[in-house]
Order: sequence, then C-alpha cells, then structure tokens
Amino acid sequence: MTVGRLIKTNDCVAEGASWLAENEPRFASALELTGPLPLRLRKDGFAELLGAIVSQQVSVAAADAIWGRLRAAGLTGPRKIMWADDEELRACGLSRQKMRYARALAESNIKYKSLRERPTDDVIETLIEVPGIGRWTAEIYAMFSLGRADVFAPGDLALQEAAKILFELPERPTEKQMRVMSEDWSPWRGVAARLLWAYYRVAKEREGIR
Repeated sequence: MTVGRLIKTNDCVAEGASWLAENEPRFASALELTGPLPLRLRKDGFAELLGAIVSQQVSVAAADAIWGRLRAAGLTGPRKIMWADDEELRACGLSRQKMRYARALAESNIKYKSLRERPTDDVIETLIEVPGIGRWTAEIYAMFSLGRADVFAPGDLALQEAAKILFELPERPTEKQMRVMSEDWSPWRGVAARLLWAYYRVAKEREGIR
C-alpha cells in the first residue's frame, strides 16, 4: 500500500480544483465564487496534535492563550509533558481531562516521521487509539499535516452544511452520507474539503450570517 498523492504546493491544490470542476458542475460554480483555494499545510508531529487537544471545546482565543502559556513554559514536547506535574499543566490552562489526553499522547510513542510513509487509513487508526484524538482530528492531521490529497472529514459540520447548500439537499447530510458522497471526489477529496469550506464562508456571507 502507498500513501497516494500528496499536496505540497498551491499548484497541487489548483490541479485538484480543476479536476473537481471538470467532474462536478456544482464544484465549478462554487470555485467561481471562492477563487483560488488555500494550501493550508501545517507542520506534523507531537506539537500539532497537542495543539488540537488544547483547542477542543474552547474558543480560538482561549486555545491560543493556553498554547502560548504552554510554549512559554516549554511544555510542547512529549518528555516535558510527561515530566510536568498537574500544577504546572493547570497553570497553563489545561483541564484535568486535557491533562490526561496530553499525557496519553506523550506516552503513545507514536513515530511521527513513520506516519509520513504509511497509508492514510493506517495513520488514522493509529491516531484514534490515543484518548482525546477523535476521527475528525486524525483526518484533519492527515489532510493538512501530512498533505494527503485524498482524505476527507465527513463528520465536519461546516462541510456537511456546505454540501447541503451547494447540492441543494433537503437537510444536512449525515457523516455516513457525506462519506459516501465524497467517494465521487476521489482522488482529490482533500481539495474538495478545501473547496467546501471556502464555499461555506462565501455562502454564509451572502446570507448575511455572522
């Protein structure tokens, strides 16, 4: 098994968007509204997943503040997390549950570099074994930290709502329905996700929703 196509540059995203527009007229219409799609690549590794845990169920501003305190305290690596006591982590803003998740990630001994060479399904199954890492987080990691071109996040509410609007569906599709829909967008499901997210923002602005 191989990792498949990787998204590394804006040209890769543009290639995927062109393919989607050629194969699905509604994507062509959406692309006219959104313009060029963002690359949105991130770093991979422990800190990226720790940041995802920090961001769960809090505002962006709160997550940024907590992450800033963790970074200032030097607590963004697995060894430092394992060595830190509850008081140190609590002072940075982590709840008891997130302390447990952070330590579980630190103790998971995931070989992040090896994930770059493993099939996407394998990557996702490895990550969701860690408490606090759900399927959505694992899919987003594969999409943006590993640059996988053909991974989607069907449980994402914004993607579901965008699909409802763009495809004029009577109701928001479920995660299962989105997973089936996205099969038609292979091998560029990661670009389809970028397009739907971009379209969602445009659609909501046109409706006057903030």
